[in-house]
Amino acid sequence: MDKLRIATRKGLFFYHREGTRWVMSREPAFLAEPVTYALTDPRDGAIYVALAHGHFGVKLHRSDDDGVTWQELPVPACPPSDEPDAPAVELIWSLVPGGNDRPGTLWCGTIPGGLFVSRDKGASWQINEPMWNQPSRPGWFGGGYDHAGIHSIMVDPRDSDHILIGISCAGSWRTRDGGQNWTVVGKGMMAEYLPPEKWDDPVGQDPHLMAAAPTNPDRIWCQHHCGIYVSDDGGATFEVIPKAGPSTFGFTVAAHPTKPDTAWFVPAIRDAYRVPVDGKFVVTRTDDGGKTFKVLNRGLPEQSWDLVYRHGLAVDDTGERLVMGSTTGNVWTSDDGGESWVMLSSHLPPVVQVAFA
Repeated sequence: MDKLRIATRKGLFFYHREGTRWVMSREPAFLAEPVTYALTDPRDGAIYVALAHGHFGVKLHRSDDDGVTWQELPVPACPPSDEPDAPAVELIWSLVPGGNDRPGTLWCGTIPGGLFVSRDKGASWQINEPMWNQPSRPGWFGGGYDHAGIHSIMVDPRDSDHILIGISCAGSWRTRDGGQNWTVVGKGMMAEYLPPEKWDDPVGQDPHLMAAAPTNPDRIWCQHHCGIYVSDDGGATFEVIPKAGPSTFGFTVAAHPTKPDTAWFVPAIRDAYRVPVDGKFVVTRTDDGGKTFKVLNRGLPEQSWDLVYRHGLAVDDTGERLVMGSTTGNVWTSDDGGESWVMLSSHLPPVVQVAFA
């Protein structure tokens, strides 16, 4: 993968590979506008960009010519209601392709916790009513935002009707019939911010991000608010990882594309101290399913207060190249699985998402 897309608070930035270097490809798209998510669809190359304009609301655009021109699309909308405080889409937090056998199908997760599907490349959207009407929804709550949101959507490459989603804060949910029925899963996760008798409540969990191993989709890695977890049964149950370098707290996780035992994390102190432990910015990697972790810091600053958001770390299809962007606008890349890092930029706007294309 020789292209990078970097979504920031002030636009979408494009980079491409020239020899051993990454260079900016063109002027950023949507300059000075807050981008919340960007998807390059591997099935047809279309680029989707979600924006959050605050007073002017959420916007969604698509480009079919690699970002040269853009078409505005309709935005997913919550069901109409006569209630005075009826929910409305505040932010598009995730966009994923609907499976290789479903051309044009997209899944979208929003704040508040709405799951939407489009079967025409974003020209129209339908809310998934079974998820929206979950009886437990009144107990959902925000993790960093005022309302719960869907940030992780994993479509099983073996079966496009098998989908696992992660919600902050409402746990993880699974469907095996394309969204007609949902089951809350994630047994084994523990939410220590709840009263002790509710620590194991599956709907009270805050999975910060979940990532499936592409060659073994039953292996799910989860960076949870209260630690790192791993599943070998598609997210039905999880085991906690007791130790992972300086900390098991963080927001992001990337799963190796061909080695299910390998995953990367970016640790911080804990919920009230969202900075690196001892001011030492590092990446951690496990190569044995979470039994041990290696601390990776070559090329990273010796002292830094950077934080990496949920979607701020990505690995390419080879498993060797990584890109990482921080809340202070620093971006690093690695060509050796995270063993060493090179700074791509130290002056971008705050980074919310990075992705290879």
